[in-house]
Amino acid sequence: MSSQPTNYRQFWPYYLREHSRILTRRIHYFGTGLAVIGIIMAVASWDAWYLLGAAICGYAPAWFAHFFVEKNRPATFRYPFWSLISDFRMFFMWLADRLQPELKRAGCLAEIDLEEPDNAKVG
Repeated sequence: MSSQPTNYRQFWPYYLREHSRILTRRIHYFGTGLAVIGIIMAVASWDAWYLLGAAICGYAPAWFAHFFVEKNRPATFRYPFWSLISDFRMFFMWLADRLQPELKRAGCLAEIDLEEPDNAKVG
């Protein structure tokens, strides 16, 4: 495979590797969760302003995580559509406790991830 993905099948593992740090993924889950709430509010209220809020709440934490935690450039800048799909895919796979095998296949599980999985319960 070339260093740059040319289709979504190649993009998905690339996307996961761009989110290799557990804190980056956790910040993404927070932002994507807020975005989902904003989308639900937009549909429930027929108020499009919630969609703007959803976009801001989804992207701001994610970009923060990329610049200051992962220290890389968000995939959104180069692959906006695939990145959006993958944000939601990663979020819902995490909720369904199906993300760890995907991370392992992509080769981005660090030792800390194996000791403290994404879905670790707090308290």
